[in-house]
Amino acid sequence: MRIVSFLPSATEMVYALGLGDQLVGITHECDYPLEAKSKPVVVRSAIGTKGLTSQQIDETVSRMLKAGQSLYTVDETLLKELAPDLILTQDLCQVCAPSGNEIKRVLQFLQRSPQIVYLTPTSLEEIFDNLRQVGEATGRTAEAEGLVRRLWKRVEAVADRARPLSLRPRVFCMEWLSPPYNAGHWMPELVELAGGVDGLARKRKDSVRIAWEQILEYAPEVLVLSPCGFHLEEVLRQAHLLTTYPEWEKIPAVERRHVYAVDASSYFARPGPRVVDGIELLAHLIHPDRFSWSGPPEAYRSLSAEELRLIAAKK
Repeated sequence: MRIVSFLPSATEMVYALGLGDQLVGITHECDYPLEAKSKPVVVRSAIGTKGLTSQQIDETVSRMLKAGQSLYTVDETLLKELAPDLILTQDLCQVCAPSGNEIKRVLQFLQRSPQIVYLTPTSLEEIFDNLRQVGEATGRTAEAEGLVRRLWKRVEAVADRARPLSLRPRVFCMEWLSPPYNAGHWMPELVELAGGVDGLARKRKDSVRIAWEQILEYAPEVLVLSPCGFHLEEVLRQAHLLTTYPEWEKIPAVERRHVYAVDASSYFARPGPRVVDGIELLAHLIHPDRFSWSGPPEAYRSLSAEELRLIAAKK
């Protein structure tokens, strides 16, 4: 079978099911596992984000979507050469990857129609259902079921330890830093499983812009800087944006040194197997005295008010 993935999360699923040798095309964002980076790139961003500020990226995306323009370009010539039997894509978020209308257009260039599997999860259960979908489409049903069982076991291990905790801190996962966006889709559920509550999030719905005054009023005790699609290095470059908001130092999370920049792209933004790592990471950030973190050290970094000021001073 010849598989083309239009999603980084789908690419991770393909490898998790032992199908890496059948993957023939990926997106420019598919960077895990490392072997995936050697595959031909079929999908690229239509926006040159290098050098743009967070605000400029948001404005560009909003303008293009309003004008009905696609945020991605598909190499139709390469796709035709690859002749996929299966394309893994989504119809959930126009910002995240090529969606429904774009898929219909590129199919016109293929000599034969491949199977299309749309992965559109809004919850943890649906992410696991997507794993089953990929398993069914590729003849790896048993492997997918086994993987889902192992992942659920890890989720339940965290949830069982967090459930009896009487203290459930107010968490705010900031999915974009300027302008501020709240968390959506599966993220509120991950926070709850990890022993916190994100009262500004929208469970199973899109993340949206939120007024800074709402964040101040909510007074989060744990602040997770998790701009969608960014690895830790890029989040740290943007962390100074927090200091541009009035009275940012008065947020309890800042006062208590519970501000964390995280590798959002690896552990939260991609609805694939590693969201379970994300739950384990959140549990450590929310309850560091109860949960340890055994994953990569570059998964997160704690930021004090002093460090945020220093980062801002260098800009």
